[in-house]
Amino acid sequence: MIRSMTGFGHGEMSNSQNQKVTIEIKSVNHRYCDISLKLPKKFAMYEAKIRNIMKEYANRGKVDIFVSYEDLSETAVSLHYNKAMAAEYMEVFRKMQEDFGIEVQVSAEQLARYPEVVSIEEVQQDEEVWWGLLEAALREAAEHFVETRTVEGENLRTDLMQKLSQMEADVDFIEQRSPDIIAEYRGKLEEKVKEFLEDTSIEENRIAAEVTLYADKIAVDEEIVRLKSHIASMRDVLEEEGSIGRKLDFMAQEMNREANTILSKSNDVALSDHAIELKTNVEKVREQIQNIE
Repeated sequence: MIRSMTGFGHGEMSNSQNQKVTIEIKSVNHRYCDISLKLPKKFAMYEAKIRNIMKEYANRGKVDIFVSYEDLSETAVSLHYNKAMAAEYMEVFRKMQEDFGIEVQVSAEQLARYPEVVSIEEVQQDEEVWWGLLEAALREAAEHFVETRTVEGENLRTDLMQKLSQMEADVDFIEQRSPDIIAEYRGKLEEKVKEFLEDTSIEENRIAAEVTLYADKIAVDEEIVRLKSHIASMRDVLEEEGSIGRKLDFMAQEMNREANTILSKSNDVALSDHAIELKTNVEKVREQIQNIE
């Protein structure tokens, strides 16, 4: 099944130590696979691993990954006493006492409130523990991400199939209408020549030559054959799996070229209407294909 380049996924994983990792994945259209990470500083070491895993789930698209965590474990933080800094404060207090003749009494509790005497530091956790949580949350989010892309991709496939059927109907009309245009032109040409010459005897070879030139000028047989081939090929590709967006885009460009040629050669109202409708549907197909991975 084809996949859209627009998707969303959410994953969350926690353990018995009250540690939790949450991941959100969002993506939009992009020519290549562009992965952007928003990571907490402590998870920076896992960036390469995250990118490698994400490439298993996405081949194209602008993919944004947001990672957050909570650590409510008992060993998450620890207090540190800076003895050297405390000694500097006490030395300053002693000098103030000597210089101004005042008594300075500082308790341990008061001293601990001064900057950098006591600090709270995050305890370095086991890297494997955090990576286990992060990988599990990432794969859960990525699975949901692929699911949303697949659902949207199926909607795109259905819409494209409908547009291909409409295009095929227009091509069939143009194919059937083209011989009638030539026959009508021949009839009008004969009438004008008879009226101009006021003579019922017309040189058939001259008429045939003129009609042949006109037929060559408006002939779209080759374009019709190629369009039918492209439509059939695109249907086949839409049934394939994997990344097919680039292949479809190339085929749509070829369809557009043939549709433009048919429209430029059209000088019949009915045929022109269908050629315009054909061109419009080709443009819609090209636009939709930009959403496919």
